[in-house]
Amino acid sequence: MPKSVLVTGAAGFIGSHTSEAFLKRGDHVVGLDNLNDYYSPARKRLNVAEVTATAQKVGATFEFVEGDIRDRALVDRLFSQYSFESVAHLAAMAGVRISVEDPWLYYDVNLTGSLNLLDAALRHGKPNFAFAGTSSAYGRSTVVPFVETDAADRPLAPYPASKRAAEMLGHAYYHLHGIDFTALRFFTVYGPRGRPDMMAYKVLDSIRLGVEVPLYNGGQMHRDWTYVEDIVSGVVAACDRRLGYEVINLGRGEPVLLADFVEGVERLAGSAATLKEAPMMDADVSYTYADISKAQRLLDYAPKTSVEVGVRKFYEWYQKAVAAE
Repeated sequence: MPKSVLVTGAAGFIGSHTSEAFLKRGDHVVGLDNLNDYYSPARKRLNVAEVTATAQKVGATFEFVEGDIRDRALVDRLFSQYSFESVAHLAAMAGVRISVEDPWLYYDVNLTGSLNLLDAALRHGKPNFAFAGTSSAYGRSTVVPFVETDAADRPLAPYPASKRAAEMLGHAYYHLHGIDFTALRFFTVYGPRGRPDMMAYKVLDSIRLGVEVPLYNGGQMHRDWTYVEDIVSGVVAACDRRLGYEVINLGRGEPVLLADFVEGVERLAGSAATLKEAPMMDADVSYTYADISKAQRLLDYAPKTSVEVGVRKFYEWYQKAVAAE
């Protein structure tokens, strides 16, 4: 049976792919996004157009609402108007480094916005709630690979602190009101429609435009690069399963050195980026590595896309959607 799903951040990178995944199986999707200028709103509108085209192609319903999760009246109206069975809460201010500059905005969006959604969910049927958390919640964990039983109570910047706070708020609403809440900690997501502040995008911009890209710590940092379609499979699975309260890692479980990742992008482009060595920031970590055994057990999560294949898909998208503009 088709489900009614709210996807917040539906015009963004992960949100647009998640919306398409629900649509392709026939669900009714309401997409909420404020089209902010963290990066080009025009790019986000193109994402919405692509999602709308997918809905038309598969004969499903996609309703896009331009609005802000901080708007309590709007959020309440949407929950009242639609009988959502699940919520994929992907809207957020993203980025560790920028959160240091404007922590107020990050808390307003990431925590207060989440509170508005949880409160509306409480008053309108208690739909299943899947929340986009972050691997940066682990801070400089000494437990490797990162496992969900880690306290994750030493965040290094306002961004992960706000995300961790929202996870804890989700537990409060589960404990007090019985709202099923699954916090999904994403590990370095990349792929088509990626944001311009992501490393693969920045490397290709450098090659195309001749701009400098900082290479932190000489590229001697490992990241658990995870292709967007694999992440989306975990989000959809979490929306389909009522698990009470859970925190679950979504990564690939195969860390790759940043320098090697950059070289792979350069090989595809057939040219070298203009890289500028920069020290690792205080808010950054040298290693991320997901233990995905819990996701495998509870969500039947099985990432399929290798970094080599995923980077090639991203490169092909960039050539078509960005370089050809």
